[in-house]
Amino acid sequence: MATSTNLRQLLTLALVLFTVATKSSTCTQSTTRVKAIYYLDNPTFPPSSIDTSLFTHIFYAFLVPNSITYKLEIQQQQQQQGSSSKATSLTTFTNTCKTKPSPITTLISIGGANSNSTLFAFIASDSTARATFINSSIEVARAYGFNGIDFDWEFPQTAKEMNDLGDLFLHWRNAISDEAISTGKPPLLLTAAVYFSAALFLSGEPRTYPVDSINKNLDWINVMSYDLHGAWDNVTGAPSGMFDPETNVSVVSGLFSWIQTGLLPEKLVMGMPLYGKTWKLQDPNKHGVGAPSVGPGPGVDGGLAYFQVLDFNKQTGTKVVHDKKTGSVYSYNESYWVGYEDLFTVSIKIGFAQAVKLRGYFFWVAGLDTSDWEISTQASKAWKLI
Repeated sequence: MATSTNLRQLLTLALVLFTVATKSSTCTQSTTRVKAIYYLDNPTFPPSSIDTSLFTHIFYAFLVPNSITYKLEIQQQQQQQGSSSKATSLTTFTNTCKTKPSPITTLISIGGANSNSTLFAFIASDSTARATFINSSIEVARAYGFNGIDFDWEFPQTAKEMNDLGDLFLHWRNAISDEAISTGKPPLLLTAAVYFSAALFLSGEPRTYPVDSINKNLDWINVMSYDLHGAWDNVTGAPSGMFDPETNVSVVSGLFSWIQTGLLPEKLVMGMPLYGKTWKLQDPNKHGVGAPSVGPGPGVDGGLAYFQVLDFNKQTGTKVVHDKKTGSVYSYNESYWVGYEDLFTVSIKIGFAQAVKLRGYFFWVAGLDTSDWEISTQASKAWKLI
């Protein structure tokens, strides 16, 4: 039964957490908690629109290295939209964040889903390219007033690339430490966005992240606990469901895998989406989780911003369901099905994250919440400061 499966998962997780807690840790009770959000460079939603009082950290996404020089050549990059330079965008971003009534810690995020995985593989494996890339990232972060660097490689394809990633983190941390000593400045933060699970097992060669290196060299990792299901499936599914009664493709299973592999809980930051995934139903009479579908529903590539999901839910005939088996929420009408996060599911996830002593949470991505930041506000209130 689903309830028994979920209970066993939580009991096993509690046992592992007890074991992990007995190990030495670089984190202390004073570890800075994380309430973060990613910001996509977009002039239609400027940094001034962000309510920084709801967050502790914000990630500017994305920068990419030059494929020939391996440097972050900011002057050569343009904004995704508009004509202003990337340099102007970065300066505006950090200046705005620093002058807000609630100042916020800023990090540049390098990579992203559309970046060149092959290029990252070479950089991680070649000592010269690696050193050039690392030094450039530190120079850019300092030049534009950022407090840290985030690395989003989606995804290492082999066990060797995972090992090289661990080496990259080690050299990156050493370079950050050396730079801080030489300049007298506080060391930059170093984080990474990673797969929902410690091992990539759904496609390609089985490979596991370099957990030992992450524990030693990163401040934390941002676990992308979302996009677990989408229009690529031929059935509906919880895109960021807490549980899955049939598989280990779920938020709890993914986070559990990181801890079971040896990652310290306080190195884990749980990701949540500010959007929903949509499907077109094959049969209007079959509309639960796992219902047959015939492709994506409304939205860009089957995706709707949270505020658009609320508009969808206001349509005549639409029903909202909280599914206990998956710990998720979805809505549907005769034609379409949408899986997403709402105030209730976000609160449950925040409670779970605190119960297992994770470092915090983050959202993808700014601009998809309601105009009054409904979901982000609920998450911030739900996280009890300890």
